[in-house]
Amino acid sequence: MRAKPLFIATAVIELGAGLALIVSPALVASILIGAPFDTPADSVVGRVAGAALLALGGACWLARNDGQNRAASGIVSGMLLYNAVAVMVFADAGIVLHLSGIGLWPAVVLHAAMAVWCLVCLIKK
Repeated sequence: MRAKPLFIATAVIELGAGLALIVSPALVASILIGAPFDTPADSVVGRVAGAALLALGGACWLARNDGQNRAASGIVSGMLLYNAVAVMVFADAGIVLHLSGIGLWPAVVLHAAMAVWCLVCLIKK
């Protein structure tokens, strides 16, 4: 399976999420976990997370035309790890910590689907 559609989808999703976190980490936190970001430290951590998502999205966008090579496989492997951990962290927030914003479970489903897509790309390489 070609990774180009995966790279494009990831770029769009993560660039959007990254920009949202940089512009308004408190709003994103409210949507995801239904809890306020009410300290300056919360905003700093949220914005750094946004920068990381911008980097992931940018790397995916730049790799979209590279075909199947070891570097592309490395990016897909990193995306698989990121999406799998995001599923675990968000699910833990909902199940164990009882946090829940309107976007929490859709984010779990989205990250799970993206993780499966990454796995399929790696297996079919």
